[in-house]
Amino acid sequence: MTVPKMNRRALLIIPAAALVWAGTVVPVSAEIVVLSSKRTLSVKSHRIEGDSIVLTLRSGGEVTCDKSLIEKILPDEVPYEEPKAPQQAAVAADPAAPTPDPALMQATPYGEIIATMSEAHGVDPMLVRALIEVESNYKARARSHKGAMGLMQLMPATAREYKVRNPYDPKANIAAGVKHLKSLIDRLGDVGKALAAYNAGEGAVQKYNGIPPYRETRKYVTRILSLAGLK
Repeated sequence: MTVPKMNRRALLIIPAAALVWAGTVVPVSAEIVVLSSKRTLSVKSHRIEGDSIVLTLRSGGEVTCDKSLIEKILPDEVPYEEPKAPQQAAVAADPAAPTPDPALMQATPYGEIIATMSEAHGVDPMLVRALIEVESNYKARARSHKGAMGLMQLMPATAREYKVRNPYDPKANIAAGVKHLKSLIDRLGDVGKALAAYNAGEGAVQKYNGIPPYRETRKYVTRILSLAGLK
């Protein structure tokens, strides 16, 4: 996503703490959200709801984020224009990663949620898209014989860890799944190993010091990397 050039001297910087204190929506035509990852997201507006900040997306719909994910919100001096067609705000988490195809993300079920949650947690949205396709084929009510639930096939323990009340809610499911994937990438230091751990468990990856020699897991990792354009 390219953030429009702004007159920096005229910017009003609103720290997240100030947002909590104010408890109101800043009356501007559009806003630039600066995430704790230092990346930015252009939104139409925001509002405070308890410990969360609800972002109204430019292309329609809303996404709820923890306040800890947002560093500050800046008024966007460029006038907001209603889009003629839905547009995506997807940005690759890694500058070296393939640039997400906006048209592909637009055509992807839950593409807006995938793009926003991936951006918020610093994960390549194309990777998340590929994982969801392999895990559930975008079926929000999917449930495996092992008990994995929803779009990103959260196991009950994972849903509890990320405090997901309804694992079949797309926003909640994707948010938790992306957080879990990000934690695996951070701990294991490699996307392939993280995907293997998502499939077979972190213990299996540690046991074999890499992708375990399970046919299912190796096919799983290879397919997701290929769909994401990472291999």
